[in-house]
Parts: sequence; structure tokens; C-alpha cells
Amino acid sequence: MPIQSETKLYAPIKHFFEQRGYTVRGEVKHCDLVAIRGDEPPLIVELKKSFNIPLLVQGIDRLRLTQDVYVAFELPNKGKAPHRLQWEDIRRLCRMLGLGVLTVQFYKRKQPTVDLVCEPTPYTLRHNKRASGKLMTEFHERSGDYNVGGSSQQKLMTAYREKSLHCAYLMQQHGPLSPRKLREMTSNMNVSSLLQQNYYRWFIRQSRGIYHLTPGGEKALLEYAHVVTAFPSVTIPSSLP
Repeated sequence: MPIQSETKLYAPIKHFFEQRGYTVRGEVKHCDLVAIRGDEPPLIVELKKSFNIPLLVQGIDRLRLTQDVYVAFELPNKGKAPHRLQWEDIRRLCRMLGLGVLTVQFYKRKQPTVDLVCEPTPYTLRHNKRASGKLMTEFHERSGDYNVGGSSQQKLMTAYREKSLHCAYLMQQHGPLSPRKLREMTSNMNVSSLLQQNYYRWFIRQSRGIYHLTPGGEKALLEYAHVVTAFPSVTIPSSLP
């Protein structure tokens, strides 16, 4: 029976690349799956339930970020290539586009298997270095993998949301804090901007240079408890007033 959502593809493909030494994150800057190994450029995988034109267009768009882009979909019934094509047709098409191809086969009584149909080949489209840099920054600034690749219409755990939660957690633990103390406790040099912008309305300025947690912030700590529990315990630096 065909899968109901492309999110089912995420776990087996994540495992596939982790076995090859990559660190994997889901839903990074609108990319379904991003994997990085050491100092190598990022690798991107776009997921769809089946092989179709929107998947190819999505893959081509990701080539602006890196030359290592794969498209992935469930292996069709009986292992036949989709749309009455031959697998060699799929390989040739995707190689011309500069895309790699992965398929996932699901079973009733054993773990799914991932098959590498073809590797991505170099593509002449000029990379957007600025956008690629933002992708890698977002990846590295996340402390863990809190999203499932392929998700849509739901809140994603971004690096910004995670940093905001960290500040909220520290305020919950220690009471009202100044940007200076939070900067020292989180090593986030942009904490002042985060508090002033107050995008999620989790903070309120209690007095000059002192911020406190709002009820919305308290609620967020409960909603994202699975993220908050990963934050280390921090004491207020004694060197600061």
C-alpha cells in the first residue's frame, strides 16, 4: 500500500546518510533534509511520495544552494520505474538535471531499504553563496534534530525559536535577567536584538535593561518541553552585577 505522506521517507533516508558519516537535520530553510559531513558542502534531499515534475523542479531549485541534491520517493509497485519509463530513463533525465535519485522500499515485517539510483552530477547553475551560507548557519546553530523532513503546515523548530526558548528557560529558572547576563549565559551575541524584536511575544521589559517572561513564554516552554530538556543548567555569572 502506498505511503500516505512523504514524511515516512525521512527516517530511512536519514539513517542511510548517517551510516555514511553525515549529520542530518530535517526542514532546514525549506529543504526537506540536509546532511553535512565534516567540512564538505551541504547535501540536500527533497522528498515526495512519488516521482513527479514538482519534485524535479524542487530539486533544481535546491541546486542554487549546493551541487549535491537528491530527489527521493517510494519505490513504485513491483519495483517498476514510474510513468511507464525505464530506470535508465530516470537516471539519464536526473543526471542531465544534475540531480541524484534515491528510492525507499517499505515492507510489512522488516525495515525499509534505501536504493541509490544515481549520484548527482555537477551542474553549471551558479550557486547562491549567500543563501548557501544561511543554510549552513541555520544547520549548525540548531542543537538537535527536532523536525521531521517533509512536514508542512506546522511550527518548525528553527535556530531562532530555539535561542528564544533558551532565553525563556533561563528566565524561568532565574527570574528577570538583563541582555548582558543572558549573553554571558547563552554565548548568543545577538540576544539583545532577540529580546527587543520579541517576535514570539515571550518577553516583556520589566524595567530598563531587565526582561521577564510572559505567560506566552511559559506556555511555549511547556509546548516545546522536548527541546527545553536538552538545555544545560546554567548559573548566573558571579562576575556580572
